[in-house]
Amino acid sequence: MPCTTILVGKLASYDGSTIVARNEDSMNGEFTPKRFAIVRPEEQPHCYQSVLSGLHIELEDNPLRYSSLPNALDNEGIWAAAGVNAAQVGMSATETITSNPRVLAADPLVRKQGDVAGGIGEEDMVTLVLPYIASAREGILRLGMLLERHGTYEMNGIAFHDADEIWWLETIGGHHWIARRVPDDCYVTMPNQLGIDRFDLADAEGAGREYLCSSDLRLFLKEHHLDLALQPDADVFNPRLAFGSATDADHVYNTPRAWSIQRQLNPHACVWDGPNADLGPESDEIPWCRVPERKITIQDIKRLLSDHFQGTPYDPYGPAAQPDLRGRYRTIGINRTSQLSATQIRPDMPTGVAALQWIAFGSNLFNAFVPLFANVDEAPSYFATTESTVSTESFYWANRLVGALADASYGGSLPHVERYQNAVVARSLAILQEAERTGTSPEAANERVAQTVRELTDDLLGRVLFEASMRMRNAFSRSDN
Repeated sequence: MPCTTILVGKLASYDGSTIVARNEDSMNGEFTPKRFAIVRPEEQPHCYQSVLSGLHIELEDNPLRYSSLPNALDNEGIWAAAGVNAAQVGMSATETITSNPRVLAADPLVRKQGDVAGGIGEEDMVTLVLPYIASAREGILRLGMLLERHGTYEMNGIAFHDADEIWWLETIGGHHWIARRVPDDCYVTMPNQLGIDRFDLADAEGAGREYLCSSDLRLFLKEHHLDLALQPDADVFNPRLAFGSATDADHVYNTPRAWSIQRQLNPHACVWDGPNADLGPESDEIPWCRVPERKITIQDIKRLLSDHFQGTPYDPYGPAAQPDLRGRYRTIGINRTSQLSATQIRPDMPTGVAALQWIAFGSNLFNAFVPLFANVDEAPSYFATTESTVSTESFYWANRLVGALADASYGGSLPHVERYQNAVVARSLAILQEAERTGTSPEAANERVAQTVRELTDDLLGRVLFEASMRMRNAFSRSDN
């Protein structure tokens, strides 16, 4: 299963922004080309047709413009992934999560059966929700309504945020769902596992200040004996125990990623390493959210979502890795990442430039994070044009080429990659900040960023090509003898 998500509340971020970031990873053995796109109101479908489930939904006539990161090839549908709409609301969909047989027996997933349509899924959610909401809370309620009405064919986690709040929704079986507001002073780590570890039914059924859910959740819990607490009739319960999983596969694929992120953001919170660790990479008690030991930056997010267990025995690249432990756990920065997006809503900026969408394509260890103004009418062609044919005219394919070459020449290429990553962020941010000072149009600023990033990427590609070429197995020089 793919993807890793980090959510950062406004009091936990370096500048008071709410930040939602997610790696979108392809399934094993697949690489999915992506592109950056702006969907204007006249381009939003009125009669939506899901490719995978065959579901047909009529949509309203008043959609908002929004940014997105859809699949470059439309054979499996849109998969818009992440974006920000004209009302300054961001959405990321989805983080594939786990469940257990008790839940799936009580509320089966709604799969396509012959000519009978299935429910909604990752392919559909951004397109069906983001253009029609004016706040993060509205996003939860709209998606919840769609889930209860149409069902879903997969377990997913979905994030919404505006300048004030972040909300996280998790699907429970085919039609049920829960949502929790991220505490303002916390960050959240989400690998591919049901994550929420505390839920207050009384609040969800009443004021809904911190929790929301499908209307019959209490009855659903009781009828199917899903709450595993010793006092199951209490208002507060642990959804991770009720609806989630804690399998051997989780301990290899999921929990190590949450462990690695929290180990870096809260190094002094507990003992993270060794035989006497309080929380290790296979622990089931790693909390869903935590107050960081310092403010979290965008650069922290990029580093964490590129993580390959540096400085631990599990690093597939590191000299400190032990042969019997190297590559034992699924890294966060994996070879088959399609795109990384972080949407950042800045509360102290004018509406037209308040929302940034940071994008990166390909394996995060070797790519750079590019900031763009999200509220624009056009996307720069370098980021928006991705064909099925490999070409350096496309930012996606250029990054895929860099990653494959740099991996094969890791030691020699890494210094070039690190200089490139720093240069892309510094020069791109300088362009955006100049535009904010001078009143330059966001579209023009994004085009300048695209031109700068292309020059830097082409230069990096040449450098890593040289490093990889020098390490070819058929290399020979007369001086070798």
